[in-house]
Amino acid sequence: MRCLVIEDDAETARYICKGLKEEGFSVVWCRDGVNGLHLAANEHWELVILDRMLPGGVDGLTIVQALRQVRKTTPVLILSALANLDERVRGLRSGGDDYLTKPFAFSELLARIQALLRRAGMRQDVSELWVADLKLDLRRRSVERATRPIALQPREFRLLEYLVRHEGQVVTRTMLLEAVWDYHFDPQTNVIDVQISRLRQKIDKDFSPPLLHTVRGVGYMICVNND
Repeated sequence: MRCLVIEDDAETARYICKGLKEEGFSVVWCRDGVNGLHLAANEHWELVILDRMLPGGVDGLTIVQALRQVRKTTPVLILSALANLDERVRGLRSGGDDYLTKPFAFSELLARIQALLRRAGMRQDVSELWVADLKLDLRRRSVERATRPIALQPREFRLLEYLVRHEGQVVTRTMLLEAVWDYHFDPQTNVIDVQISRLRQKIDKDFSPPLLHTVRGVGYMICVNND
């Protein structure tokens, strides 16, 4: 599920993006109003999280008003330090679907996002992911295969979750670097190969059939049969 975060404060943006990625969202961060409006209007998003006060001459209310004027119905959650009643009403009347004041707890932000997506009919809460007899429990952050518990480090769990959410699709090294390591450049290391090797030992060794496959020269895929 694609989410656009338009937020000029780097610390707040990193906090939101990290939490949403851990919940399985694909997140893009933009820090100014001009580029935020361009991205929001010209790409497909399931959700936009929008800071109200932005640099560059285009603020959050201008963005949401512009989206509504061109009949973009993407759910928009407005974040703002402006907390009084008149400001909250103004934000909602401008086209925002929800209004959350800063500072906020991530748990409340996530609950509001889930409510927005439920109202939009776009997301059902998923607590488990399966590939064959491999089970990921997203609430407990635990993994089993053939009912046998498998201990994973947090990064390994994130890597496996990303692969499972793309079951049957080739996942490139660039996709993994961005989604799992938050790198937007190639560090020219074998970090992915090492983590994949460890993950394969844990989820495929002593089990059949193998689920984690290398697509030579491209990336990796998780599926029951790679023929």
